[in-house]
Order: sequence, then C-alpha cells, then structure tokens
Amino acid sequence: MSLTDNTSHPLVDRFGRTISYARIAVTARCNLRCSYCMSEEHECSPAPEHTLNTGDIELLIRILAETGVKKVRFTGGEPLLRNDIAELVRSAKQTKGIENVSLTTNGVLLHKHLDTLLGAGLDALNLSIDTLDRERYKAITRRDLFVQVKANLEALLASKAIPVKLNVVMMRGVNSDEIAEFMEFTRNHAVTVRFMELQPFDDHQIWRTGKFLGLDKIRELLRDAYPELLPHRGTSTEYFSFSLPGYEGSAAIIPAYTRNFCSQCNRIRITSGGSVISCLYDRQGMELLPLLRSSDAAEEVAALFRTAVRQKPEDGRNQGDGENRRTSMSEIGG
Repeated sequence: MSLTDNTSHPLVDRFGRTISYARIAVTARCNLRCSYCMSEEHECSPAPEHTLNTGDIELLIRILAETGVKKVRFTGGEPLLRNDIAELVRSAKQTKGIENVSLTTNGVLLHKHLDTLLGAGLDALNLSIDTLDRERYKAITRRDLFVQVKANLEALLASKAIPVKLNVVMMRGVNSDEIAEFMEFTRNHAVTVRFMELQPFDDHQIWRTGKFLGLDKIRELLRDAYPELLPHRGTSTEYFSFSLPGYEGSAAIIPAYTRNFCSQCNRIRITSGGSVISCLYDRQGMELLPLLRSSDAAEEVAALFRTAVRQKPEDGRNQGDGENRRTSMSEIGG
C-alpha cells in the first residue's frame, strides 16, 4: 500500500512549517502515577479495538514516511508496557525514508527490553526521572520503584550504546535542590540532562499549587551551583544549553511552558487511540483508526494528515482556555 505521486509530497502547514517528526503514543497505560501527569484514578485502559495495534502503527509509519516524516519517537503512557515495542522499532527502522527512531520511557521495565531495543536499531532514548531520592521518587510517582529505575539507568549509561537524555521535570519545593546531583551524571557520561518546566497537563493535580518553576529560576539555580557553566547551542527546544569544563555530557533547560516553540514546530502527534494531533494544545484531534483498518487506506490517511496539518495553529497556546485542554500528557503522547 503506497501513495500516488499526487499525495506523497511533504506535509507543510499554512505558515510554511514542514512536518518531519512524528511522536506516536503506542499506549495510554502507565505503570507510574506521577503527580504532574496522571492521577491514581485516571482511566487509561481502553478496549483493544480502540487502541493502535502493531499493524496499525506500521502502516501509519509507512504513510508518514511517504509524506516526508523522517523521525519517529515512540511515547506513551509507558511504551515499554507493549511487548511488541522492539518489533515496532525494527519495523520503523526498516521503513524507507525514516532516518531516526527514538523512544521515551520512565525506565521501570528497561532491563527487560534494552537488549532487544538495541538489536532492533533504536537510535536514541530519553529516560524520565525527576529525583535521585527514593522517598521523593515514591512521593512523585506513587510507586516504590526507584531502586529498579536507578539500576536500569546506570546499566543504560554504562552501555554507551546510544545517545541518552534524562528528562527532569523541575518542581518548586519538590526537587529543585537536586540540580547538582543531576549534573554529576554529565561528569563521566555523554548524557544530556534536560531540566524541564512543568506543563498544565497534570490531571488537575498540582498545576495551581505553586510548584511551577520557570526558566529564569532554573537558570539562576544552575548558575549559583556552577558559576563556570559554558553556554553552547542546543536543539531548537533546548533554549539554554551548557556544559561544565572537563565533563563529558551537557545539560539544557526546556522552557516547555514559558517559551513558545510554535514558530519552529515540525511535529505531528498520533494518540494511542488512533487520532492525529497537529498541536499539543489541540484537544479533539482527527480520528484515523477507522481509515487505517479499511481496505487500501493509504491515500485517505495521507489526506487526513494534510487536513490536520493545514489546521495547525500558528500559536498553539492561544487556542482555547484551560477547559479545552487535554487532562493528562498520557493522553497526548508527550
């Protein structure tokens, strides 16, 4: 199943932004219940017929590749809850046009999947860990799994097999005193530690409780701890990037809320329920699943991608109010 020459040109929105990066949520389920993402009571187990299966995802990636997408990231929920995750990575890597396949995980199950993921050709991995203290980890995630995650992280870094980034959501009065400890990961490992602002997709848990820690304060804490910081250029979303003299790795601040990245956005998101979302702040999305499961659907799915991209707003944060936001990042796919 492939596209005709009339439908295989790149995805470009009304503002000239070319979409070359797809984030695909392969599940809405998660084995943690983080205070900035998903409440304990959050319902995240839809029926299998309403969730992307292996064939659906492989077809999506083929169509995305033919419309110019070059990078795929598998997200969740927690993508390692899928037993076929290595198969999905391998399939994506073998898809013509896909140049980079990465994954974001909380690391809980990494010991079960790392070897098969590497064997499948995974290019890079982001691991989310917000504290290096066992009791704090339990308080943030509502699960006592820190020892397991820390061991998996250490094994990953020791392997030096692929580029690794650590995602650390910074919260005032929760983990804001751990910056120096996280920076020590960069001393002997070529890892990027990314200090990230809290976002308002927290299942109505802590967004309005004063835990938000913005770019300026994070940068102040870093400079207080390390006056010798050496700024350098990071990616388009890494607004403030730096390294320390003699350290192998680097760090960055991701101002996910206070700084608007819309002008540089090259992303499209697919939810685990089979909807395409052209903007992080788009609540409804457009449903793909019925098309994916119909016969000879490639051109129709590609046309739906184009429609979604044409509707991509110039500035997503100006779309609607808090009542129109999705509840949890687990519903969006990161």
